[in-house]
Amino acid sequence: MWTFNLYKRPKINGAQLAAILPLAVVHTLGNLFTNMSLGKVAVSFTHTIKAMEPFFSVVLSAMFLGELPTLWVVASLVPIVGGVALASVTEASFNWCDYALVLDNKTTSDPLGAGFWTAMASNLTNQSRNVLSKKVMVNKEESMDNITLFSIITIMSLILLAPVAIFMEGVKFTPAYLQSAGLNVKEVVVRSLLAALCFHAYQQVSYMILQRVSPVTHSVGNCVKRVVVIVSSVLFFKTPVSPINSLGTGIALAGVFLYSRVKRIKPKTKAA
Repeated sequence: MWTFNLYKRPKINGAQLAAILPLAVVHTLGNLFTNMSLGKVAVSFTHTIKAMEPFFSVVLSAMFLGELPTLWVVASLVPIVGGVALASVTEASFNWCDYALVLDNKTTSDPLGAGFWTAMASNLTNQSRNVLSKKVMVNKEESMDNITLFSIITIMSLILLAPVAIFMEGVKFTPAYLQSAGLNVKEVVVRSLLAALCFHAYQQVSYMILQRVSPVTHSVGNCVKRVVVIVSSVLFFKTPVSPINSLGTGIALAGVFLYSRVKRIKPKTKAA
């Protein structure tokens, strides 16, 4: 966008770059941990754990932004997280003791709980990124719009992760390796491009929303997204919908409505 003058090229100083670097680090780690979790356990299990985002957001917002939530706000988050967990629980069978999973009629195991802990780590890093990004957006000295901020974070993330990715598994990106693995190179390239465009658009819109709302409200919206992910997968893969799935989705949406109503309640000011 900067190259083709589709968006005004920003003037960034060294102090601003130093402030953004930690955001790029946690952004990179957040996406890395999410994909590590998805590689270890079922998608539904990862999204169940990531439904804990609002609680991380509440704690981090209190620590870094001084936004102390009311008891009603905290209480309204419970049905959101619980509803998403309930909607996910029937998508795959997992055991909380040894994390044994049943995926596509194949039993796998995650004895160290790597899928669980990487999903929890992604909660911490992603919500740290959102809270710290909000701090940069509202800081008068370092303030910048959401598109510029996310663009710089993305470029920094590329610089941080590309050397590691090439060193760890660069050979797996070559056409020869893909063909030897029995994959259609053209299909892989097209789907990767579409996935990249969709993912970048999602993240960009996410930052546009973050500039307009609090990190807690943003994370609540992410909880609704997880319900959408579950419903979409049901439609795409033609998975039978159980009553528990429907109940969980309804509870989560009811929780979002409750949160929206609670946020409108203004605290009473004490009389002098």
